[in-house]
Amino acid sequence: MLKSKMNWDFTYSSDHSEDDLINELLRQRNIRTEEEKDKFLHPSLSMLHDPFLINGMRKAVNRVKEAIDAGESILVFGDYDADGVSSTALMMECLGSMGAECEYYIPNRFTEGYGPNETAFRLAYQQGYSLIITVDNGIAAAHEAKVARELGIDLIITDHHEIQNELPDAFTILHPKTSVKYPFHELAGVGVAFKFAHALLGEHPAHLLDLVALGTVADLVPLQEENRVLVTYGLEGLTKTRRPGLQAIKKLNNIEGYVDEEAVGFMIGPRLNAVGRLQDASPAVDLLLTKDPEEAEELAEFVQELNKERQQIVQDIAAEAETILGSSTEDEVIVVARAGWNPGVLGIVASKLVRKFDRPAIVLSIDEETQQAKGSARSIDAYDMFGNCMEVRDLFLHFGGDAQAAGMTLSLENVDTLRSELCRLAKEKLKPEDYQQSLGITMSLTLEEVTIKQIEFINQLRPFGMANPKPYFHIKNKAKEIRLIGSKKNHLKFTLEDDKARLDAIAFGRGEAYAYIAPQSPIEFVGQLSINEWNGMRKPQLMVEDLAVNHWQLFDMRGTKHLSKHFQGPMDDLACVSFSGLQQGMDGVPVFSFTDETVKNYRSLIVLDLPENLDQMRDLLTSAQADRLYLTYSIEGDAFMQTLPTREHFKYFYGMLKKKGSFNIEKDSVLLSRHKGWQVDSIKFICNVFFDLDFVTMKDGYLRVNKQPEQKDLTESRTYQKRQEQIEVEKTLYYSTYRELREWIEAQLESAGPNVKEEIGHGL
Repeated sequence: MLKSKMNWDFTYSSDHSEDDLINELLRQRNIRTEEEKDKFLHPSLSMLHDPFLINGMRKAVNRVKEAIDAGESILVFGDYDADGVSSTALMMECLGSMGAECEYYIPNRFTEGYGPNETAFRLAYQQGYSLIITVDNGIAAAHEAKVARELGIDLIITDHHEIQNELPDAFTILHPKTSVKYPFHELAGVGVAFKFAHALLGEHPAHLLDLVALGTVADLVPLQEENRVLVTYGLEGLTKTRRPGLQAIKKLNNIEGYVDEEAVGFMIGPRLNAVGRLQDASPAVDLLLTKDPEEAEELAEFVQELNKERQQIVQDIAAEAETILGSSTEDEVIVVARAGWNPGVLGIVASKLVRKFDRPAIVLSIDEETQQAKGSARSIDAYDMFGNCMEVRDLFLHFGGDAQAAGMTLSLENVDTLRSELCRLAKEKLKPEDYQQSLGITMSLTLEEVTIKQIEFINQLRPFGMANPKPYFHIKNKAKEIRLIGSKKNHLKFTLEDDKARLDAIAFGRGEAYAYIAPQSPIEFVGQLSINEWNGMRKPQLMVEDLAVNHWQLFDMRGTKHLSKHFQGPMDDLACVSFSGLQQGMDGVPVFSFTDETVKNYRSLIVLDLPENLDQMRDLLTSAQADRLYLTYSIEGDAFMQTLPTREHFKYFYGMLKKKGSFNIEKDSVLLSRHKGWQVDSIKFICNVFFDLDFVTMKDGYLRVNKQPEQKDLTESRTYQKRQEQIEVEKTLYYSTYRELREWIEAQLESAGPNVKEEIGHGL
């Protein structure tokens, strides 16, 4: 067996047809009426809501136009993530096109933290700004709003984050969730900024949609309703963008043709985020705003290098965190802290720990001067990080977030208490299976059903993202070929094939599973379908998210010498089994007799030698509980390849012995061998059979006929029986093909009866 890493959630009807696929996908998204289907499958800019349905929009538009007319200086106050950077660029471009005197300001993550701060507002006042517009932040800035009012600065807040207990006393607030009449509450920060730009310009600013797609996809907001429309058209804008900065970043990362949501989410977005994670985020804004191709190339290369640095920092911190944790990775909640870690990347590190250990994780950077720990948390589906942390809220100096992600600051002396309290809560609320990630499966398909047409049906649901996930499909098939690929041989490529179809399946980062999968094993895959285009050829492929083998497996290593050198299977829960009393198998692995009850306790068994008869092997198969069976035996003597003497051989020998009177076993066997062309071992075998049956006597190396033998059949001889058994053992267990051997083992398990099969479950 090979267990899946995730819990597979089958939520569909098993009966389906190709035409049902889209309907099933839409049903799972709670889209049922024809009108709902048409809107989802054919988004249009006409579906966007009137921006003036957002409370305060008219007041905000009038104030901005008044400022432009009066020549006032306007400050756009942004944020350092991809949503904040794209929001800042969008608002700057909108205001600039209206002739405004405007600049932007993004707080430094390390020295100022998130959102507005009093120092920045006072600096803006000293520099002559009379109007500040926040983008992607500000809804929690109650104190800073008071400061702005005291300074005589009008503050327009545009934000999408969760509303706090106290709304800031700003000039006006543009926030979908404070607007009862506005139909959609899940816009990203850049989406709110776009609505403001729409209201300011009096029309859909289509030239800004590329920026909207960047921020919306990167911020992981639900891709439903307005967001779906904005991203659909925004991705088209990104594909055709004339912005030198985006063209440069696309070129550096070999993004050609249509720019889809995956290119934004996994390539462009992380690079924009990397800037603010390591330093001041201004270069990311400048990259989006510059009109100069040369400056764009320089900025793109700078951003690219920062992202590489960010990746290395994440890798280093994750490795250090694992070293610090040691056996603590078995804790219900991982909490790890160290001085000197970059706070800007700790959320990414926490995510890596969650994926690797299937545990909620909190990663903290210690400030030794203040004796405080600041960092980020990420969680598993079943553990509400926000809710559980709120139960111990008194341990934090600052805390905020949601069920799956949070940020926090606490005194260093409270770190151990936090760990123990969160672990206690997890023990009380979670079951063992809750620690496995859940993987929702849209439908099970056969190889024949995986076609280019089917995948094109699926792609009608794009863009995929939050609340509109790319569907996962379940496929069960044997692999014709399994290969390790990649420079580090840490990925797997499967070639799946049956009588009607063929499909390649790629499992990135699953190279360790190679040793757990035997040939011809029925493998179950869960993954996403895509179209592989190469040299003008298009064919479907499966990008594997998880896989499992829910059946015992046979690993054929017959004839292997130097077992320790060639064995590549997992060493955990492994034992050797011998039929002949061997004491030595493989270094560090215990050896048991096949009759030892202890064998039942091991999930992987190495069979070191052949049994005396097939019944012994049947006994092992029907009593063991193993998931993996490694057959490593060799043969000596090769009974199967030696011809068993026929009755004519026995008849001739007996007649010759009666005529001659005596037979010297050593000398005469050689002479008879030359005369008849028989093997010496066959002649000695005949002698032993006759001796077993009392047809002859044996004394001083001479064989003589017993004058009054009882009539017996050759098969009554134990020597004859053992040779027949040995031939059958070698034929069945050694000289058989892999398929023949596997089928024989399956037949033994079937004949063992339902009680045995129920007892052994998924084992042998």
